[in-house]
Amino acid sequence: MSAFARLSDNGRASLFMSASMAMFAFEDAFIKTLTRSMPVWELLAITGLAAMGVFWIKLAMQRQSLWTRDLLHPMVVLRNIGEIIGAFGFVTALALGELATTSAILQVLPLTLVLGAALFLGEQVGWRRWSSVAVGFAGVLLILRPGTAAFHPSMLLAVMGVIGLTLRDLATRRIPKGVPSDQLSASAYGAMVPAGMLLAVLSGEAAVMPDPTQVGLLVGTLVFGVLGYTALVAASRMGEASVVAPFRYSRLAFALVVAAVVFGERPDLPMLMGAALIAGAGGYAMWREAGLRRKPLAGAMRPGNGPLT
Repeated sequence: MSAFARLSDNGRASLFMSASMAMFAFEDAFIKTLTRSMPVWELLAITGLAAMGVFWIKLAMQRQSLWTRDLLHPMVVLRNIGEIIGAFGFVTALALGELATTSAILQVLPLTLVLGAALFLGEQVGWRRWSSVAVGFAGVLLILRPGTAAFHPSMLLAVMGVIGLTLRDLATRRIPKGVPSDQLSASAYGAMVPAGMLLAVLSGEAAVMPDPTQVGLLVGTLVFGVLGYTALVAASRMGEASVVAPFRYSRLAFALVVAAVVFGERPDLPMLMGAALIAGAGGYAMWREAGLRRKPLAGAMRPGNGPLT
């Protein structure tokens, strides 16, 4: 019996989650490299079309439809808008700024979800998670350092990306459970295509015919993205959320290594301290959230739609 087979479900799920985060870090590196020679709008449109095709195939194999009237549900539409805003903000931040900084700011997402769920969904949040939100936002300010020479406008695009992804995930919690996840993913990626075209008109940037190198990078982006998504789903289904969720922050460690090795980035001490505050606060918030969802509440499980993303 292999060492992997001897692991518990939580142990295997933790490895899958860490592998997923590594895949996403490599995907980000491919995207950042592509933005050096390809307009952001074209990258969004191409990757959206290709990823939609992948999920379309998965739906066909499951004998499910790509299009149903469920996709007109207001929360599905809102989710797609959030996905577009998040993708545009994150990819543009990668294009103009550093991978390490952009990845660190992205990690505040679990904390913005806690804040958004309390403000807009009426979820009860105790003082511990409010404290983690405050600590995490302090970490963001330590990274941004507005008003100093260290501040770069691209960081605000990363914040915009977090806001979009927060909107996406909050809307997801209000989508009827009968809508397949693959259909939601295909719909969100498909929405990138017209969004990219609109951005092309607004920006006036001409399309670039991908050369063999760019095609290889696009394939790498798709492969690592799909592998990361697959490993993420496997981890979420296999292990307990309270054990597995904090391993999402391994993405930051992988991103720092990739940023240093591939792009020669050298984050300064305040940025690393801010990233550590965000990771610690976010990891605690996810662990606390998962623990609360396991506790019986009035004879039933506390309502929720699974681990935070």
